[in-house]
Amino acid sequence: MRGKLVSESALDNQRQAVRPEDLNDQGTVFGGHVMSLTDVTAAMAARRHASRPCVTASIDSLHFISPIYLKEDIVLYATVNRAWKTSLEVGVKIFAENPYNGERRHVASAYLTFVALDENNRPTAVPPLIPDTYAEHRRYEEADQRRAIRLKLRKQK
Repeated sequence: MRGKLVSESALDNQRQAVRPEDLNDQGTVFGGHVMSLTDVTAAMAARRHASRPCVTASIDSLHFISPIYLKEDIVLYATVNRAWKTSLEVGVKIFAENPYNGERRHVASAYLTFVALDENNRPTAVPPLIPDTYAEHRRYEEADQRRAIRLKLRKQK
């Protein structure tokens, strides 16, 4: 199976305008809405890498740093950080952007694990990931460390 570069599956500049129905009673975007956009964007990156349907196996962590307000755009970036036999980790960075001046704030980050499925909805092999840049190599190594922690926690349950 041919390996794929990180850039072949990366999604950058995925955007959505914040609408009034996205807001909670504090006037900020519901965290669940951000979670949904994060999951969808990460799934698209996973699917592009695997060239197969992928399902969310876990959300390792989702850290909210700053709220998002009405009249801002939500901008998401997703990259596959590592591919193992049938699973892969996708990192997502979420920004709030002022659509009038382009000013951005980092508002959240997440790591998600996906499993690729075959025609019978069984786990199937994914292509290896080929990190190219220093940052891609760093994320590649860090993904393996996060996976080891996930597997250790799963065994404890």
